[in-house]
Amino acid sequence: MTTILVTGGTGTLGRAVVERLLSQGHEVRSLSRHPGTGAERPRLSSYAVDLRDGSGLAPALAGVHTVVHCASSPTGDTEAAGRLVQAARAAGVRHLVYISIVGVDRVPLGYYRAKHDVERLVADSGLGWTVLRTTQFHDLVLRMVKAGARLPVIPVPAGVRLQPVDVREVADRLVALATGDPAGRVPDMGGPEARSAYALVRDTLRAGGRRRLLVPVWLPGRLFGALRRGGNLALDHADGTVGYGEFLAERGGGRVGVRAGGR
Repeated sequence: MTTILVTGGTGTLGRAVVERLLSQGHEVRSLSRHPGTGAERPRLSSYAVDLRDGSGLAPALAGVHTVVHCASSPTGDTEAAGRLVQAARAAGVRHLVYISIVGVDRVPLGYYRAKHDVERLVADSGLGWTVLRTTQFHDLVLRMVKAGARLPVIPVPAGVRLQPVDVREVADRLVALATGDPAGRVPDMGGPEARSAYALVRDTLRAGGRRRLLVPVWLPGRLFGALRRGGNLALDHADGTVGYGEFLAERGGGRVGVRAGGR
């Protein structure tokens, strides 16, 4: 079977990708700043590599056929990807698969611009390459709401919709791409439904049994204008099958308990 390296192999998406590759019988290398445990598992090797300086990349990539680049950071993504591409070329990697975000070319957010820069870097790398853009993961929506719920009143961007997708389904798509031929920019992948930010926050609070006042706020600026226009959505590619409500139900459900300040 092919040897495949997964960057960010201990992250939310990376772990799911690693598990699926192992279940298919591939030799898998998990690369992370904090690899944790699991190196003793059959066909899995863990490498402690910090892409911010690239130390240790060469031995991690030796003999690797395919790299699935899941590692990401709010800062330094472009530089890290540059180091990865350079080392992958030197190692003779045949296929580089990159996970990006729907709307990186439409939503004026610094993190999105960096992801778009990495897409261009991958396409110009001289390697066989594949780029998949997806909408936000369910897990990210949940974390954001939990962070906001520390306050008694939660402002919610009015007119903004999200189309969250299940990370397990994204992992399935990435593994299918990684085990196939380089395909360039493939069709986007979104969750099964686009819902208002208000509804997502409301339902998350209900599932957790939390009472908070939700206040819709019309936010100005280019960023929220792009979001209100749906720049973050993939309505023509609602390929996911697990809705956000199902995701919350798997987390244990909860009782209704949020006071709403209107829609």
